[in-house]
Amino acid sequence: MFIGHFGLSFAAKKIAPRVSLVTLFAATQFVDILWPFMLIFNIEKVAVVPGYTKVNAYDFLYFPYTHSLLMGIIWGILAAFIYFLLKKDIRSAVVIGLCVLSHWFFDLIVHTTDLPITPFSNYKMGFGLWNHIAATLIIEFLIFFGGLFVYTSVTTAKNKKGKWGLWGLIVLLVAVTLSNTFGPPPPDSVKILFISFVILMALILFLAGWVDKNRKIKLSIDE
Repeated sequence: MFIGHFGLSFAAKKIAPRVSLVTLFAATQFVDILWPFMLIFNIEKVAVVPGYTKVNAYDFLYFPYTHSLLMGIIWGILAAFIYFLLKKDIRSAVVIGLCVLSHWFFDLIVHTTDLPITPFSNYKMGFGLWNHIAATLIIEFLIFFGGLFVYTSVTTAKNKKGKWGLWGLIVLLVAVTLSNTFGPPPPDSVKILFISFVILMALILFLAGWVDKNRKIKLSIDE
């Protein structure tokens, strides 16, 4: 899953209005941000196999440290703990931890049976929605635009940057989703994947931070 994760980030702003959007984006995408670094250091493995699923060409050979359920729980607890140490806000810390953990459950919907339960067993899960393009896009866009609706219902633009910046972020995320789905498969190169993914995530997180700085929480939101 890609764009659906960001939908949850948008929606989480209602529950944790003190948390910046860039932090919520980083939380739901934490294991995917960590993943290319695991690849470049040869700790985890992926292969590009054109046609592997209808939606993308990635055969996730080995990624238990970023994408197992057990590690999702551990990463979530660690993220929540660090956030609480920094901000002393238990509610927001819990939301951050749950956002990190949510990644595994959202991925479960779309992945083939390649998501490990723990790094120490061979049991894997996945509902395989990536084998159905229309169903994948419907589910992902429903989650994304549902979360976006929540975000826009609890925030308002301070200026034109807050309005048009959000539209720019939306267009970018939708464009990447459609490109990943209908475009050519990426080169089978860990180095190229690493560079392209780091640049993309840096751009998305930058835009999320910029948008959120130019928007404000509506006064009716209970913090």
